[in-house]
Order: sequence, then structure tokens, then C-alpha cells
Amino acid sequence: MKLLVTGAAGMLGHRVVADAQARGWEAVGIDLPDADLTDEHAAREIVARHAPDAIIHCAAWTDVDGAEEKEPLALKVNADASRYVARAARHIDARVVAVSTDYVFDGTLTGRPYVESDPTGPIGAYGRTKLAGELALAAELDNHAIARTAWLFGAGGKNFCDTMLGLAATRDQVAVVVDQVGSPTWTGHLSPALLDLAERDITGIVHTAGGGQTSWHGLTVELFAQAGVECEVGETTAAEFQRPAPRPAWSVMATERAGENAPVLPPWQDGVRGFIEERNAA
Repeated sequence: MKLLVTGAAGMLGHRVVADAQARGWEAVGIDLPDADLTDEHAAREIVARHAPDAIIHCAAWTDVDGAEEKEPLALKVNADASRYVARAARHIDARVVAVSTDYVFDGTLTGRPYVESDPTGPIGAYGRTKLAGELALAAELDNHAIARTAWLFGAGGKNFCDTMLGLAATRDQVAVVVDQVGSPTWTGHLSPALLDLAERDITGIVHTAGGGQTSWHGLTVELFAQAGVECEVGETTAAEFQRPAPRPAWSVMATERAGENAPVLPPWQDGVRGFIEERNAA
């Protein structure tokens, strides 16, 4: 497999490149400033030059709060770039696996996880721009998979788990939101799933989040327990912990496509364990 990975300097992208190379694939990563995928001519030239069999499109605007203030720019990164990558891939008959998010949902569903056939309804700019990217990709290229994930954490990038461990090193107590529930996902589990999607025939939307569900509070309790950190985890609410961008209250995700050979990720607790082991080794 000859693979091109966009956003390769990011927390997920660099992991995908490394995991692909470990499989014996010829994997190349690209990122800014050398690869501006919001420029259609540049995107087409880069893809044509590398001539991959598949592209894993990790490049994205991921600043959720910043997207509220700069939605046109976030739209350019999340939608226009996805469109141009898809067009370039179609020109050379390459497959695209693009990473999307739980923020395409409004978070009002309860009692069960969101699955691929559930209607979308983003409540913020980030979710709107990511959904626009999904639609742009699907409109341009038949041979694609859109991997929606949630609450991503891992080595090599800013993420919730690193932030909480950093706070625990300087505080005796932290307060964490209890009324947002989702499916935490370790890059060490998501990355292999993306590689599997790159070589499988399944097309369209696939949910690829960690198995099970918890709140940000529950994730922190598990994280501290596994890391052996002595720090009290207090409770707060989303309303008390104001942020510029709204967050879905319910981000639990599961796939209804396992019978179609869609990858199914391990429980989120296993992801926390892998993250801690990886962090300790580093």
C-alpha cells in the first residue's frame, strides 16, 4: 500500500504514518507550511506527485472555540480542503479515508449511542464545518470512507488527558464536567482502524470511537487511577464551565456497520491504559 497522510504533524497524523510504516507500507506525511490543501492547485499537485493508492485525510481545523470566531476560515480548512483532496484523489483513482467528529450531532439523543444512520444537526461552527467537509468529500469521490470519532487523546498533541495529568501535578483537586458524556478514543486504537479502512471496500460513514461511554469526570477518575495519581476529582457542569463554543451533551458513538467489515474499537478504558503505558515509556 502506498499511503499519503495529510495533517501528519498532528497528534493523529503522525501516529498514522508511523503505524503504516510499521505495517510495511510506503507512507508519506504532509502538513503545513509545505502543503496548503486549501489551495486546489496545490492540493492536486501534491497528490499527483506522491501518487498514493490511498489518502488518510487527518488535516483539519480542530480549534473548536476558535471556529466560533473564525468560521469562514474553519470552513475553508475543513470543507474546501476536503473537496480538493477528494478531487485530486479522483483524478488518480485513489481512495480517501477522512476523519470527522461527533460534533456533527446536536447531542440531544439519549439512551443509546449515535450510529451512522442517525440525522446530523451540529450546534456549533466546528461541527458545521466538519459536516460540510463530509458532504464535500462524498459529493466528489465515490471511493471514500468518513471515519467519525470522538474525544481523541494520544501522544504528540494537545489533548484532555495530558492537560488533566498536568493539572494533577500542581493541584490537590480538579473539577471536571459531569453532564457531557461521550466515547473517549485513543489514537493508538483509531490509527489502525483508519489503516484498515484504507484497504477495505467499505464506503461512506463509519463510526470509529472508543467502545463504551463515560463523562469527562469519569474519564479523569479512570485516568488518575491508572496513572497512580493522587488528586481529588470534583464535579462541575458545562453551564458552570463556560466555553465560547457549545458542546454536544451526548457524544456516545457506536457503529451499526460491523457486519460490513467496519472496524470496532476496544473499550475506552483500554485506550487510557495504552495512553498511560505510552506516556510512561516516553
